[in-house]
Amino acid sequence: MSAQDSGTTERRRQFAEEARSERPDLALLCLLLGAEAGPVGPEEPRPVDPAEVSPDPYGIDAAQIELDRLAGLLPYGPGKTPADWASALAELLGERHEFGGSSADYQRLESSILQQVLRRRRGLPILLSVVWIEVARRAGAPVYGVALPGHFVVGFGDPAHPVLVDPFAGGAPLTGEDADILVTGATGARLEPSMLTPARPLEIVLRILNNIRAWATARPERTDVALWAVDLSLLLPSHPARLRYERAQLLVQRGEFQRGAAEMEEYAEVLGTIEPTTAETIRHKAQAARALLN
Repeated sequence: MSAQDSGTTERRRQFAEEARSERPDLALLCLLLGAEAGPVGPEEPRPVDPAEVSPDPYGIDAAQIELDRLAGLLPYGPGKTPADWASALAELLGERHEFGGSSADYQRLESSILQQVLRRRRGLPILLSVVWIEVARRAGAPVYGVALPGHFVVGFGDPAHPVLVDPFAGGAPLTGEDADILVTGATGARLEPSMLTPARPLEIVLRILNNIRAWATARPERTDVALWAVDLSLLLPSHPARLRYERAQLLVQRGEFQRGAAEMEEYAEVLGTIEPTTAETIRHKAQAARALLN
């Protein structure tokens, strides 16, 4: 096994172990996820060079230190209200450090990589929210993520009556009407109270991985990214079963016909008693994949 493969195996073991822990560490999971994109540096993410010597090539330790540093910059004061916390985070992260996002950030893989978001101060709503959550949590704030349909935001205080902010907009406050407009624009439906339930760490990580898979799907040449996003999703305790079929399809797309066909057949076997017609279709696709070997 090469040094690169060994490193990947160890990181994935750590990812799976953390995901199954009693209290999963959101920052660590996001950073281990980000390591799949390659070493952190001034250039675009690139494959690991085994000859490269660095104590922290994936920026995991550096990112944790930066989150601690940012938390230490928050003014201390007992008795802060949720609105006070929201205002302090907006001033620190949104104004002083200029964390935020724009439509262009949706086109960049780095926007879903926590290490890169901390470095660039740019990202998707959910990754910017992770920065807010982790900085605020370290400072003792009552903070949590809120997975609104189509747009992730951050809440402070009582989830039944939260103080909401939008890190993508630099920490702009969101009224209930603002949140309703966001949801209606994304789904056509009105905001429901259940949508304000705090998102759990594993739900956040799966949503990030879904975003990465969507990014890669729009770029057929990046099956490498799609594959590692699926692989990590499968390591989570709860994930869509159909991801196994998606993984098999990716293997076929990458020319690994034998492995892809075998995984299709395994998935069809599981599906057989529930959806026999679909299972038979998948078996035919496995046969077609094997035929490509000839």
